[in-house]
Amino acid sequence: MTHIKIEKISFGYNGTPVLKDITFEASGGDMLAIIGQNGSGKSTLLKCICRILKIQKGHIAIDDIPLHHIRPAQLSRLIAYIPQSEEITPGISVFDTVLMGRKPYIHHNPSTEDMELVSRLLTRLELDPVAMRNLNTLSGGQQQRVFIARALAQQPAILLLDEPIANLDINHQMKVMKLLRQLTGEGMSVIITIHDINMAARFCNKALMLKKGRVFASGSQSVYTPENIENLYDIQVDVLHHNNRICIIPQ
Repeated sequence: MTHIKIEKISFGYNGTPVLKDITFEASGGDMLAIIGQNGSGKSTLLKCICRILKIQKGHIAIDDIPLHHIRPAQLSRLIAYIPQSEEITPGISVFDTVLMGRKPYIHHNPSTEDMELVSRLLTRLELDPVAMRNLNTLSGGQQQRVFIARALAQQPAILLLDEPIANLDINHQMKVMKLLRQLTGEGMSVIITIHDINMAARFCNKALMLKKGRVFASGSQSVYTPENIENLYDIQVDVLHHNNRICIIPQ
């Protein structure tokens, strides 16, 4: 299974540090939540991992291959990235949006295999009924599933998502988080930024807590202690355990 290792990376904008000595790793089967207050560097970290931003210090490697040695075409087959918000091209259909995820594999025209893969993904994400509709006519939850389908069309080993359940109702939040967990069960690495710490604790087997651009705590669900959460968010909480699940309740 694919393994990604981040060692002591740093990044800043115009001389202002945003990330400082970040270290963590994830393998196939891991679902890792990056959590922290606004401005802690969560989104910037994802952009560094997928090379949208160039790190200024440190080292990122995928299966021991330095990230900067991987050609763009190959990287797009290894990592798929879904930002928190996207501009939608007017008039583009759901099917064509998902087909765009095949770009790393298409040399001239989409093959029969490309079209069949898109159809399978639409079925899996319950998008068949809206396949020919314009993307901008869909609800927020449907659009998010379309973007996930497009990312899966890249057949990546690592999936990065920036706030994938932001602005979704609880029903669609659960559908997205369950789907992401299913993908890790199939050997994919999923790394997400997320504000809902209860969702993170429920679905993610690993957590990376960022505070002011530094790793405050990382590891398994054992990091969800009242002391860590209070220090991270400057708020007192109770951490309860119910049916082998963690429940975090602000006081």
